[in-house]
Amino acid sequence: MSRIGKKPIEVPENVTVTIAEGNFVTVKGPKGELTNTFNSDIKIEQENNVITLIRPSESKEHRSIHGTTRSLINNMVVGVSEGFERKLELVGVGYRASLQGSKLVLNIGFSHPVEFTPEEGIEVEVPANTKITVRGINKERVGALASNIRKVRPPEPYKGKGIRYEGEVVRRKEGKTGK
Repeated sequence: MSRIGKKPIEVPENVTVTIAEGNFVTVKGPKGELTNTFNSDIKIEQENNVITLIRPSESKEHRSIHGTTRSLINNMVVGVSEGFERKLELVGVGYRASLQGSKLVLNIGFSHPVEFTPEEGIEVEVPANTKITVRGINKERVGALASNIRKVRPPEPYKGKGIRYEGEVVRRKEGKTGK
């Protein structure tokens, strides 16, 4: 039995979960609304404020989607009630970020500034000119935007310059040695 799949999902009081035919799940909460369609083989049951998932067999396909489905529904519930955020930091001389309206503008050593326009439902904040916070209710979209921002200038191993997640440890390499 999947250790993650068999755990019940506790639904907070301020969140409503609607399970329609074909495993079409709608989750509404104080921060917004998320919808998703899941594999119809997995049986999603809601009793009071607890959601449980039951798989029909022990086949490899059913075992593999059991835990995944549970995690996705749990992320929807957490997203509409608390939300998700990823924090990034810029390390390097002259590296800075700023907001122009809702657009994120990065000056990170290229000849031109790099601009990101977040999609609807995702909010970008710049508390300091070397820190970026990405917030939203959809964990996948928040992580994807944070990853795309980091890809512009990933941290390099010699000086550690670049864009990194907050708390990320960059393994440093020793540079050339002279004779």
